[in-house]
Amino acid sequence: MEKKVIQIVGSITVDELASALGLSVTFLIGELFKNGIVATINQRLDFDTAQIIIDELGLKNVELKRKNTSATLDNNVKHELSDRATPRPPVVAVMGHVDHGKTTLLDTLLHKKTADKEAGGITQHISAYELKYNDRSITFLDTPGHEAFAAIRQHGAMLTDIVIIVVAADDGVKPQTIEAINFAKSANAKIIVAINKIDREGADVNRTMSDLVNNGLTPEEWGGDTTMVPISAKLGTNLDKLLDMILLTADIEELKADCDIPAEGLVIESHLETGKGSVVNLLVTGGELKTGEFIVAGETYGKVRTMIDFKGRPKGKATPSTPVTVTGFKSLPNFGDRFEEAPDEKTARKIALLNAQKDANLTASANVTSTDLLRMMNTADSAKVFNVIIKADVLGSVTSVVDSLKMIDTKGLISLNIVATGVGDVSENDIYMAAGGETIIYGFNIDIPVNIAKIAARDGVKVKLFKVIYELLDDAKHEMEALLPAEIVETELGEMKVKGVFRSDKTSIIAGGEVLKGKCKSGDLVKVMRNKVELGEAELTSVQKERQDVPELIAGEIGGIALKTEHKIALELDDRLVFFSRNSVHQTL
Repeated sequence: MEKKVIQIVGSITVDELASALGLSVTFLIGELFKNGIVATINQRLDFDTAQIIIDELGLKNVELKRKNTSATLDNNVKHELSDRATPRPPVVAVMGHVDHGKTTLLDTLLHKKTADKEAGGITQHISAYELKYNDRSITFLDTPGHEAFAAIRQHGAMLTDIVIIVVAADDGVKPQTIEAINFAKSANAKIIVAINKIDREGADVNRTMSDLVNNGLTPEEWGGDTTMVPISAKLGTNLDKLLDMILLTADIEELKADCDIPAEGLVIESHLETGKGSVVNLLVTGGELKTGEFIVAGETYGKVRTMIDFKGRPKGKATPSTPVTVTGFKSLPNFGDRFEEAPDEKTARKIALLNAQKDANLTASANVTSTDLLRMMNTADSAKVFNVIIKADVLGSVTSVVDSLKMIDTKGLISLNIVATGVGDVSENDIYMAAGGETIIYGFNIDIPVNIAKIAARDGVKVKLFKVIYELLDDAKHEMEALLPAEIVETELGEMKVKGVFRSDKTSIIAGGEVLKGKCKSGDLVKVMRNKVELGEAELTSVQKERQDVPELIAGEIGGIALKTEHKIALELDDRLVFFSRNSVHQTL
C-alpha cells in the first residue's frame, strides 16, 4: 500500500493533522486527551509531536516530511563585505563564572560603579558599553555568570568578535568558565583570557593556566595560541595591556563593515517603560541607523523615535559595532532577533506580517512540542500541575526564568505549566489569569503597583517578586514540593517469635514470645507474619516481663504482649510479629 505523505512547515494544528490523516478532529482530540494532553482544535503541534501521535495511533501508511522555507529575516545571515567596507570597532563580550570579576573589570575600565547595584552581585542581563582607548572605540558586552542565564550568555557570545573570559586566579576554572569557552568556540569568536584577582591571597596564575590548558586553552607563553593577561580589575593592574591585546586581535582579524547599506543588526534586549513603550537595546552590525528610520525586527516594526547611547546621551546616528537604545517599536521584539532597516512604514509592516505568518508555528506559546508531549504522557496519571505566570523586566530574563524552571528535576511528580509570560510590572490582567487556577505569579526585577497588589490579595493570588534568580528558583522548588502528597515511610523496629497464645478474640490477642532482634514497646504497630505471608496488622498495647509491666522488651528477652486488632487474627505458635512505626514524611525534589 502506497504511503500517504504529509508535509509540515514547522508545525501543524490539530485540525489540519486530523484532516490530513482522514480522522475526525473529535477523535484526535480524544486520543490526545487519553495521553494527558488537553488540546484545542487550533493547538499547534511540532513535527516530532505529530510523528509521536501517528506512531501511537499505529498509522504505518503515513509518512511525515519537513517542508523547508526560508524566513524573511534570518538571524544567521552574514552579508559579503563590499570593496567599500571600512574598519569597525571590535565587539567584545566579557564572560566567566559568577563572582570572578566581570562587572568589576568593566566598572574599572569605564569608571562606573554597577557591581554593587546588581542584585546578589550577579549581572542580570546583557549590558552594552563603549570605551575610547588610544583614539579607538571598543564595544563591551557584560553577560551574566549565573547558570540560569545560559541563553543570555550564549546570545552574548554570538554577538561578538572577541570573548574575554575572566577567571579568578584564586578560584580557577569553574563550570561557567568552561561553558563560556564552549560558547566562544561555537561562535567562532577569538578568545582572550583575563586572569583576575592576582592581588588576592592564594592567587596562583600558573595553576590557573594549567586548569585552562586542561580545558583546551593553551597560553602563548607555553607555546599555545591563546592570549592570557594576569590582571587585577579592582586595582587596575595590567588593564592597559588587556586593552592593547584586544585592539591587536581586532587588527589581526581586520574587522570591517559596510556603512552604505540599509542599517541592520541584532536585538540585545527589550523591555517596556511607562511613557516610552517598547525600549529596545540594539547592536548595529552594518549600515548607519538614524532617528526617524523604519526598522523591522522579527514580527514587529517601528520608527526610531529616540536613540541614546549607553550613558543616556542622545545619538543622531549609530555606526557598525555601536550599541544603542531606541524607542518606537510597535511591540517588543524578541530577545536575539535580527533587525533591518525598511524604506517606509508600509514595507516595514508587510515584512513584519510575513515574518509573523511564517514564524507563528515556531513561536506560538500554545504549541505542543515533542518534549512537552512525552512529559505529559509520562505524568498524565500521577503528576501534580504547577501553574505559573512569569513576568520580568526584559525578554531575556523571561527566557532565563522559564528555561531554569523547566530544568528543575521534578522526578516526574510535578508537571510545570507556564500559563503566560510577559515583560513589565504585574498587571490586573495577570491577576485575572491567575485567579481561581492555583497559579503563582513570579516577578523578576519588576514591581507590582499598590492597586494591583490589593486586587491580588482580594482574589487570593500569590504574587512573588525577586531580584536574584536563584532565590526565585528556590522558592519555585519549595512551592512544587508543597504540591506533593506526603510519603508514608515504615521503619522496622524489632521482631518476635510467638512461643504461646493465651487469648485471641475479635479485637485482642494476648501472647508470649522471644524478641529475636531490635525491640518492642507499647504503641508500636505490628505485622503478623506466617511463612512470609502477612495475616494482618495490630497495635501493641502493653508489654510484660515476668508478669510485670515494662517499658520495652529487647533482643534476647522473653515476655508477654497484648495486641489490639481490627478483626480476628488466628495467631499460632512460631508466627512472627514484626514491630514497626509508620510516619508521614513530606516529599522533596
